[in-house]
Amino acid sequence: MIRKDNGMRSRLFLRSHVVLWLVTAVLLSGNPALRAGEPAQPAAFQHAGITSAWKQFGDRLTFGKGQTLALVDDGCKLQMPEWTARVDGRPKVLVAYDSVDGDSNPQHEGRGYHGSTVGVPSSLNYNGKWGVAYNNQLAVIRALECCHCKISDANTLAAGLQWVIDHHKPYHITTVNLAPVDDQAHAKPVTTAIDAKLKQLRTLGIWVSAPSGNHNYTSGISWPASQPGCFAIGAVRAGKDEVYLDRHAKLDLVVPAAATSSSNAIVCGAAMVLREAIGKTGYAWKSDGPDQASAIMRIMQNTGVEVFDPGTRRHYRRLDLTAALRHIFRDAP
Repeated sequence: MIRKDNGMRSRLFLRSHVVLWLVTAVLLSGNPALRAGEPAQPAAFQHAGITSAWKQFGDRLTFGKGQTLALVDDGCKLQMPEWTARVDGRPKVLVAYDSVDGDSNPQHEGRGYHGSTVGVPSSLNYNGKWGVAYNNQLAVIRALECCHCKISDANTLAAGLQWVIDHHKPYHITTVNLAPVDDQAHAKPVTTAIDAKLKQLRTLGIWVSAPSGNHNYTSGISWPASQPGCFAIGAVRAGKDEVYLDRHAKLDLVVPAAATSSSNAIVCGAAMVLREAIGKTGYAWKSDGPDQASAIMRIMQNTGVEVFDPGTRRHYRRLDLTAALRHIFRDAP
């Protein structure tokens, strides 16, 4: 009799664990908040608090759903599987435009190449790999021939930014990755046609940021990151708070990456995540800035890790998305 009871208990124990395993499997497969994809840039994402943000806030945030990121660069191969993919029935690329030719075909021309990949760190959601705001959508805008630009490209860049201004409402564009760099060390802004557009976008609360450049300059940064109304994003080495690449007093934030174009792409995704958190919590962002984009940057700076750079004798702030989200959720009503 004892042996029979023990056998029955063993079977019941086994069945209960099988049921528990099946229930867990169903929950994990059906709820994206309970699982996480593979980071597009593992070391950088861990360092910047991206992967921990997915885990800690995956039950409260969608990480980009309902927002569109405008990629303003040198064009894109839209036939790439990363960009033809659909996420929950939604196309990853929502709309495309070419402000050079004035049509809807942003295919690379001339020396263009960069715009096909610069959206990966911010927006990828393909084959289990994620960018920061992996559920967002893209507006791909070809606004110049090559991302290594010249000041003379200002007119077509301005036309691309004007397109964003005109279409941000119907396409829910909240964020602009202004990806070009002119590879010069500008210690002061350079007056061009984009300045008025940047000012208007900032007034609208739309985030616009650009990479500082990748030449290890300490006396200035690339245009258009050098301009008022555009946040300038620099870099630290992934896994190590060592500021490198182009930096200057104009730099607003540093982000772990191998190049400042990736730093900027990562922070664009992070800005979308923080905007969603502000909207969902009712966080009083006006205490942080005159517009929502400025407020998001201030939150990033205030919650970021302070990093000292011997090369410029300056202190910069390094992105920590998890800390920024904790701040918003803790201080929200």
